[in-house]
Amino acid sequence: MKDRPLINISGCPPIPEVITGTIVYFLTFGVPEMDEHRRPKVFYGNTIHDRCYRRPFYDKGLFAKSFDDAGARNGWCLYELGCKGPTTYNSCATMKWNGGTSFPIESGHGCLGCSEPAFWDRGDFYKPLSAGLWRGSIGEDLDIAAVAGVALGGAAALAARHRQDKTRSENETKKPEGK
Repeated sequence: MKDRPLINISGCPPIPEVITGTIVYFLTFGVPEMDEHRRPKVFYGNTIHDRCYRRPFYDKGLFAKSFDDAGARNGWCLYELGCKGPTTYNSCATMKWNGGTSFPIESGHGCLGCSEPAFWDRGDFYKPLSAGLWRGSIGEDLDIAAVAGVALGGAAALAARHRQDKTRSENETKKPEGK
């Protein structure tokens, strides 16, 4: 299609509302903002992991060890069972499937990463990703948060010290009443 825009709607299969939303946007406003794979950013701008309801368990280090253990039943993260949500850009966790009913993780299965290029070649569906595959891992987020926390803590300590020194100086310069 020479001189025509190419817009990829990836997924296996793509979410119907994503297809419809992209067509409506295109007809109304033109070509949407796209990512490096020519997918509409509005639908492929965040990872599944960013919007996953199991994310708080990931942040706490609580992972299901099998699909039928107590952790899985209690909603713990499926990362150690091969979930590819941390590296998969799609809107499954917000738009869901079957008219908003569910998506694989909500149904108890990890994300396969089907919206990513060559997802079938990214290794075993039931083995966790290696750290090298992550784009913007939680570890990086925690490093940034730790640095920010140390900086804020240091600034707060300096401010408290300054107030303390100022109060001490003011008290020393005041003359006691009646003298």
